[in-house]
Amino acid sequence: MAEIIKMPRLSDTMEEGNIVSWLKKVGDKVSVGDVLAEVETDKATMELESFYEGTLIYIGKKEGTVPVDGIIAIIGDKNDDVNALLKEAGSAEPKVAEIQAEKPSEITKQEIKEEVKDNTIAIPNVEKPTYNQNKGRIFASPLAKSIAKKDGVDISKVIGTGDNGRIVRKDIENFVNYGDVSAPAPAQLAVNLPIQDIDIPVSQMRKTIARRLGESKFSAPHFYLTMEMNMDNAMAARQAVNENSEIRISFNDIVIKACAQALRKHPEINSSWLGDKIRINSHINIGVAVAVEEGLLVPVINDADYKSLSQINTEVKSLAGKAKDKKLGLPEMQGNTFTISNLGMFDIDEFTAIINPPDACILAVGSIVQKPVVKNGEIVVGNVMKVTLSCDHRVVDGAKGAKFLQTLKSMLENPLSMLA
Repeated sequence: MAEIIKMPRLSDTMEEGNIVSWLKKVGDKVSVGDVLAEVETDKATMELESFYEGTLIYIGKKEGTVPVDGIIAIIGDKNDDVNALLKEAGSAEPKVAEIQAEKPSEITKQEIKEEVKDNTIAIPNVEKPTYNQNKGRIFASPLAKSIAKKDGVDISKVIGTGDNGRIVRKDIENFVNYGDVSAPAPAQLAVNLPIQDIDIPVSQMRKTIARRLGESKFSAPHFYLTMEMNMDNAMAARQAVNENSEIRISFNDIVIKACAQALRKHPEINSSWLGDKIRINSHINIGVAVAVEEGLLVPVINDADYKSLSQINTEVKSLAGKAKDKKLGLPEMQGNTFTISNLGMFDIDEFTAIINPPDACILAVGSIVQKPVVKNGEIVVGNVMKVTLSCDHRVVDGAKGAKFLQTLKSMLENPLSMLA
């Protein structure tokens, strides 16, 4: 019996998936557990596995976005009537399989037409050349492969400018004309190259970031509270801990721990707006904003108030690494009750952050800077850090936010208080 494969909902916020590549082609035998395709969601790139056994007789779309529950493939018998199956499934425009089994050395007219249509010229990024962008798997059109073979081009050194880094004809031609961009380019090259605007396709992750933060910014009435904190004692405590430990604690770890302890004393800040009610969350799960190439991911440190600094450090490093490799699992990105965004490592003194739903607050952390401070009636050099708390006014009032910051300040300026 033929089975219709639809675009699954791979995350709670997913509305459409982007097919990056197919690992099977029409005519291939498929077993349960075989990976059919790579699908980019709003949070990660995931492998689409088959739950059925048979022959892949139809692929709905070779590359690009498909809405959730949209038909993407059919697995059945090679003698099955694809048009009849599509009609039965309710397809608005039933048609035969769009992708036939490829012949290794054959280039179709349609592929040539698609490549000729895209006549823009990519300007190589000399400062940051990219090789083997897909970790050993090189995506290239048959036409690009044919031209590369003919011209003796090592295709692994070519930067792809097609969808999802796919190498197309113009990339091979640019490589032949202008050489390997990993070497310093002649000054005259940049002058002679035509300058054109570059349109970057919006990834599923960026679409979701735009939608969710847009909804947050324009539906939740934000207000902001900024406070300066003296970090002299925190710096001394960190140095003492790192001298006698194999795990080197960061300032971000200390901020996470201090926030978790302060949230336990101010549960209103650890809340969520649910429309007809406000939920005061019993668990303190802190989301840590991690910058990746396409935007921000927010892995979650669950029950951060019960974890030591070394446990927080280990978990943050592990989750940040997974985020940058797009290997975070859904449970690792869900359940946040409070979020921290730290740009101190980029020398940002202070900034405001947009609340990350369903949280009621987010803390923006700036860099530690030296400046004159008054201590014991004298002006001395102090190490100061500014933090800004963004609050959803539907849940948190100014006084509650201010009291939370006062507790956080007390803990950061007196780190031993976190042990009490």
